[in-house]
This record gives sequence, C-alpha cells and structure tokens, in this order.
Amino acid sequence: MMTLEGLMMAAPTTERETPAFTAGQQRTVQLDGTPLVRVGARPGLLQYLRDIWRFRHFLYYDSHSRVSSANSYDSLGRLWMVFNPILFGSAYFFVFGILLETGRGISNFIGYLVIGVFMFRFFTSAVNGGSNAIAGNQKVVQAFNFPRACLVLSSTIRELFSSVPVFLVMAGLVYLLGDTPLEGSPRIEIHLNWHWLLFFPCVALALLVMAGWSLALARAVNAYNDVKHLISFGTRILFYTSAVFFHPDRWANAGQDWITTIMHHNPLFCVLDIIRGAWLYDGDIDPYRWVVLGAWAAGSLIIGFLIFWHGEETYGRER
Repeated sequence: MMTLEGLMMAAPTTERETPAFTAGQQRTVQLDGTPLVRVGARPGLLQYLRDIWRFRHFLYYDSHSRVSSANSYDSLGRLWMVFNPILFGSAYFFVFGILLETGRGISNFIGYLVIGVFMFRFFTSAVNGGSNAIAGNQKVVQAFNFPRACLVLSSTIRELFSSVPVFLVMAGLVYLLGDTPLEGSPRIEIHLNWHWLLFFPCVALALLVMAGWSLALARAVNAYNDVKHLISFGTRILFYTSAVFFHPDRWANAGQDWITTIMHHNPLFCVLDIIRGAWLYDGDIDPYRWVVLGAWAAGSLIIGFLIFWHGEETYGRER
C-alpha cells in the first residue's frame, strides 16, 4: 500500500487482481508503485546525461538569445563586447607596461599583454557566470522540471558565443601590433602560420575546465551565498598566478620557485602560454602545458559534474 501524495509523474501503474466486489463492502486496491517517480528526485547518472542531451536545443537557443539581448540598453549595443577588453587592455598597458614597466625582458610585450587580458576575462567571466547560474535563476529552477545542469552549461556556452568577436579582435591586434618594438622588450617578428590553429583545441580544453569549475561552484553558491565572495578572492589569486602581465620567471628570479611551480600547474597559465607560444613565438610551446591543461579539463569536468549531479534534488528548495 502506498499513497499517491508526493508522486509526480503519472507513470503506468499495475492494478493487481482483487476478490469480487459486492455492494456494501469496502474494496481495497493495491497499486504497484515501482515505476512512479518522486517529485524532484535525482535521476541516475546515465539518465541525467540523456536528459541533458534531450535539452541540447535549449542550451543553444538560451545561449544565443541571451547573447543577442546583451547590452540592448546601451547605445553602442554589442560593440561593448569588443570595446570592454580593448579598454581594459589599454589600461593594463598604461599601468603595467608604462608606469611599472613589467614588460621589460618580455618579447612582443603588447601581444603578450593583449592575449593575457582578453583570455583572462573570457575565463573568469565564464566561471563567475556559471557559478551564479542556479542561485540567480531560482524562479526558473522552482517552476520547471529539467536537468539544472543545463543552466550552468548554457552560461558557459553563452560566454563562448559572446567572445567570438572578442577573439577576432584579439587576433587582429596581436597580428598588427603584437610585435611593436618597445624599450626593454625584444621584438620577434610575428608570422601567420598553422600554429595559430592551436588556439582552437586550447580554447576547447579551457571550456571543459570552465564548465567543470562552474558546475561545482554553482552547487556551492546555491547552498552558501557567501561562496560568491570567496570566488572573487580566488579570481584575484588566479590573476596573479597566471602571468597575465609579467613574465613567469619573475618569481624564479626572486628565489620563489614554489610560486613558479604553482603557476606551471595553473590551467589558465597553460592556456595563456600555449596561445602566446602559437601566436607570438612561432609555435614555441612546452608540451607539458598540454598535459597539465588536458588533465585539468578531464578532471574538472568529471568531478564538477558529479558534484553538481549529486545535489540535483536540492536546487529547487526555498533558500
């Protein structure tokens, strides 16, 4: 015997044979509730993956529509997607390149800084947006029944769509201005060759890292809002250990080899180093960067997904 309260889906039920019913007698009906599903119950892992695949069209259209509507209230519209990183890059060049002269000894410092600033914004924007995808969409989460991971993955895909024009501008700036000679910054002539295509597998691996981190952080932020403050702190640490505007040997020269070791195992540093090597230094890339980035991509996606899937039942609860 089981009641129908708390059961959501009208799954097929089986009525067992009961003795003949006569008027004046109470009839008891036994239901086999095995195929019924509890409201909000977490599906199995394979079923959850199949559910996400069924929502693949939602992932695309949600990402595309939000990118199209971004900056719709600004006079310049989506041009701000391009202007923002350019302005940030100019500010970083003025502060770190001219005032602090952190570019001394770095070949093609302008291209080095452009890649660092543009890719850092892409990486951190995706992680910050994905980490808030559940907590910031509580009404949608509570109103509809769907795999919540779609919201987080949609946020990561949205960041990729919105960054396409940014990547084009970054490539143009690096090719046209990247090897501009500066005082104390050796010049290496930039060639447009097949090494530039390494950008695509590098960004693909970076996306897997971002998706994994976003999934894990989305559950943490949904459970404890304070985690958002720690993410901001972590972003700052990531910034200073990714060699965005200085050479990675800076810490080794100062006798802080342990910082260099951490930096070499930082996935964002690997992304920057691979793209810089492919675009600025004619394919001079340490193979270990690919190993580290690949390990981060596989590990982050698997662990992040399992963490998020395990908390699937908690996302629709009142906070």
